[in-house]
Amino acid sequence: MPLLRCTTALVFSAALAFSFGPAQAQDEKVRVQMQSSFPPTLAILGPMAKRTAETITTITGGSVDVKFFDPGTLVPPAQAFDAVSSGALDSAWSAASFWTGKDIAFAFYSAVPFGPGPGEYLAWMKHGGGEELMEELYGKYNVHPVLCGLISPEASGWFREEIKTLDDLKGLKMRISGLGGNVMQKLGVATQLMQPGDIYQALQLGTIDATEYSMPAMDLSLSFYQVAKYYYFPGWHQQATFAEMIWNKDKWDSMSDTQRAQVETACESNITATLALSESSQFKALQEIESKGVNIMTWDQTFLDAFEAAWEEVVVEQSAASPEFKKAWDSLSAFRGDYDIWRERSSLD
Repeated sequence: MPLLRCTTALVFSAALAFSFGPAQAQDEKVRVQMQSSFPPTLAILGPMAKRTAETITTITGGSVDVKFFDPGTLVPPAQAFDAVSSGALDSAWSAASFWTGKDIAFAFYSAVPFGPGPGEYLAWMKHGGGEELMEELYGKYNVHPVLCGLISPEASGWFREEIKTLDDLKGLKMRISGLGGNVMQKLGVATQLMQPGDIYQALQLGTIDATEYSMPAMDLSLSFYQVAKYYYFPGWHQQATFAEMIWNKDKWDSMSDTQRAQVETACESNITATLALSESSQFKALQEIESKGVNIMTWDQTFLDAFEAAWEEVVVEQSAASPEFKKAWDSLSAFRGDYDIWRERSSLD
């Protein structure tokens, strides 16, 4: 190694030791039980949840010792939020769209129909007020959220039968989460929220006719191609999706400033890792899905226009129903209006 590079590396290592060593020595060890909402066999989000626990434990030198648990090990996945809120569970790795039963505004911190892509979404969250609004909402439930993953656009969903007209959507039974579900309801779809491990059997038995879950790599790992042969794009309902690590607020507040900063740093590294992995994994997964006899479909403009019109109705209704939704929508809309100044000059689209 050249002398300059070697010296620089030694100085950097010494700085890290000086910065973290004494602080860690003063911090009391914190033991954390973290349950994931995603099964370990699920591509990307499954292993990335475990990576979060391992990274935090490593980066803190064991000062924050996170023990990882698969979904349902400690509490049923649908009850993770309440368990974290009460302190029965220290932490959960999940997505905000699972908590819309509490307030529809939670969905804003997971994905927004016809909303921003990953870069713009991250910009709003970190520098446009989104993260502050998210913390304010979660704080009402004694929960502290940390953004801990970001994935690229999803597919629109799997359908057992081809959708030829808007009328074909009426009466359809579909698993779909977040705000996209509200849109589909406007078009006559009977929607429901279902945990990942339950979707395949529901499709197989005909309990549901269609499902939205995620992107090709993740959908492939759930084997939907075996029971549904029409796979639609683009994912208008989720152009980017955040994952989160939620903490019992008392547990979060009990940690030192250093420990909290280290957790946030670990999660920021996970945002980079999840986005890079999701972007690099999709084309091979899509090729494999197509090779299994699945019809790769693209919504024509008639459908996209109908989805967007329904979304605009949802915005009006939910803004009136939920003050938290209105705050998030007003903030995001203002930011996107300003962001257009940059997008129009920077994008080739």
